[in-house]
Amino acid sequence: MATITKRKWKTSKGVDREAWVLAYTDAGGKRHKEQFEKKRDAEARRTEVTHQVAVGTFRADAASTTVDDAVTDYLKLLADRRDRGEHVTEHYYRTVEGQLRNYVAPTEEHRAKQPVKTRIIFDGGIGAVKLSQASAKVIGDFRDRLRAAGVGVVTTRRILGSLSRALQNAVGNDLIAVNPAANIRVTGKRGEGAKKVVPPSKADLAAALGEAKGSLAVRMRLSASAGVRASELYALRWKHVAFNAGELTVDGRVDAYKNEDTTKSTAGIRQVPLSSAMLADLRRWKDGANSSAPDDLIFPNAKGGFLDHKNILKREFRPLLIAAAKKAADEGRKFRPFNWHALRHFAISTWIEAGLQPKTVQTFAGHSSLAVTMSRYGHLFPSDSHRNVMDQISISIFGVGAQMAHDAE
Repeated sequence: MATITKRKWKTSKGVDREAWVLAYTDAGGKRHKEQFEKKRDAEARRTEVTHQVAVGTFRADAASTTVDDAVTDYLKLLADRRDRGEHVTEHYYRTVEGQLRNYVAPTEEHRAKQPVKTRIIFDGGIGAVKLSQASAKVIGDFRDRLRAAGVGVVTTRRILGSLSRALQNAVGNDLIAVNPAANIRVTGKRGEGAKKVVPPSKADLAAALGEAKGSLAVRMRLSASAGVRASELYALRWKHVAFNAGELTVDGRVDAYKNEDTTKSTAGIRQVPLSSAMLADLRRWKDGANSSAPDDLIFPNAKGGFLDHKNILKREFRPLLIAAAKKAADEGRKFRPFNWHALRHFAISTWIEAGLQPKTVQTFAGHSSLAVTMSRYGHLFPSDSHRNVMDQISISIFGVGAQMAHDAE
């Protein structure tokens, strides 16, 4: 049974004070007391506690533990797993830490570590909220504040995903009974968050490659033909190139902190066919390499280690694009710059143009599902081909009459 009593006392300075004390017993027979300044807050808490005790979801620590505490515990868990090498990379840890410490439970200490130009200031976090008060509505309101602050649909989903995992960890530690963020959905306006891509044109790619030399030229050509991500490119070793079979095996990646790991998903492990020209290009590069043993990197840095993508962009790729743009302007041609990842988009677009089926494109690209492939590249598949496929399906169901109706149009 839960009771509310009024408590009065004088402070050391003789000031009269009063508060409302809620006393209740949990299902295990343990007594609890909580103090509130306002009676209505005490009554609201009594209603909540009575229901939780009745249905068996009451957790005593939830009244004193905050979302910030849950975030701290979860980040410590991730850090321990990272240090033990248990499928948590430095990149993943820092990404989750940024989501939780920039938005969910912001701290001045974390903000101070960020560069001033990219520092994120979001004041709508819920770090101070007690777990006992972290309802689905509280999480939903937090989501709405993120969206109102201009955070995109995809980023909001990722932030809520990290929050949900932190709260699920709190459930596992018996701090709360249920995860209030588990079923929170994020929706946007029609088309918002869409990831349909526009690859660089063949003319623009040719113009950029015309300015590329040495290792950069080979890396660009391989990325634009095999569709490897930058992180996958830097992890490639000579054992991954099957010159006789004419294919490239992708089974790993290097993160921003030069930690080698598996691919983004199981589907990322794949074999991609290479053209004769690309194989010849790689053969020449191998013949001129200082080290070309099976376990040696195809594209090492000067010390034989992994290349740094940020340095590549700053020192090689962006200056190359500037040079290509200047040459195009001098010759009266148009040139549209593109980012490095667009090389992957270009490769995938050429596969589609060549008539490869969507499932094959998904396999070569290493996408986790066909839905990912179609959401990003579906607009590049020829619509006539899609209609012909539908015609074939129609014939198999309804007979030749369906095809005759099409031909009569």
